[in-house]
Amino acid sequence: MAKCPTCGKEVAPKKSWKMAGRPDKAGKRTELTIGLCECCGKTFRTTLNKQKI
Repeated sequence: MAKCPTCGKEVAPKKSWKMAGRPDKAGKRTELTIGLCECCGKTFRTTLNKQKI
């Protein structure tokens, strides 16, 4: 679930995908789960989950 930046309502993502983030100083990458949500007639992207891999 993601929070709408306009009204603050909790919204379920329509689509989600995973991508690799930047490595930190130790060389570990962060796997991001990005979600595409729609609320108030606008679509927005948000990070749903972050984890080190």
